[in-house]
Amino acid sequence: MAHHGDISDNWSAHNKWPDGSCCQNGMVEILDQQAGLEGFAGPGHWNDPDMLEVGNGGMTTAEYRAHFSLWALLAAPLMAGNDVRSMTPEIKEILTNAEVIAVDQDKLGREGHRVWKNGDLEAWAKPLSEGSRAVILLNRGTTASDVSVFWEALGYPAHLAAKVRDLWEHKDLGSFTGSFKARVEPHSVVMVRVLP
Repeated sequence: MAHHGDISDNWSAHNKWPDGSCCQNGMVEILDQQAGLEGFAGPGHWNDPDMLEVGNGGMTTAEYRAHFSLWALLAAPLMAGNDVRSMTPEIKEILTNAEVIAVDQDKLGREGHRVWKNGDLEAWAKPLSEGSRAVILLNRGTTASDVSVFWEALGYPAHLAAKVRDLWEHKDLGSFTGSFKARVEPHSVVMVRVLP
């Protein structure tokens, strides 16, 4: 089995150890290594993209929110790697977001996967037990951009009307037909639940 190196508290980093034997990866490098592994995960056997770096100081609050969102979508074990005794309110809010944790813990037990990519913009999705989909619109880039997800990429027919709820803002965004689009800040995500 190839060893891809441990996660580091960075959005993106790919550094070899001084002896050249191994490497460290930023959050997005670890994320990329998960693509294609979703078929190996399920109840009783979960893929582990490494511990959470949320709150360790190397990333912004938006980057940590993206990190936590993506690990939840991957159905990863959510192992906090920070000192919980001294975390800020912003970090506590990330690590205790019940709606995002519910995506991770969904009883269907499916790991999410990337359903669309165009340069620095991506959409990831995970089917949930009641028939909805958790969706992450990811912006890896350095400028804010509109990111869309089309229902057909989620396994829904294009004509379907579905309710969309923002899991970080904790609010319903309305009903959408065929697709959903949101403005995503740099190194950030918009995470929603799409419910037919």
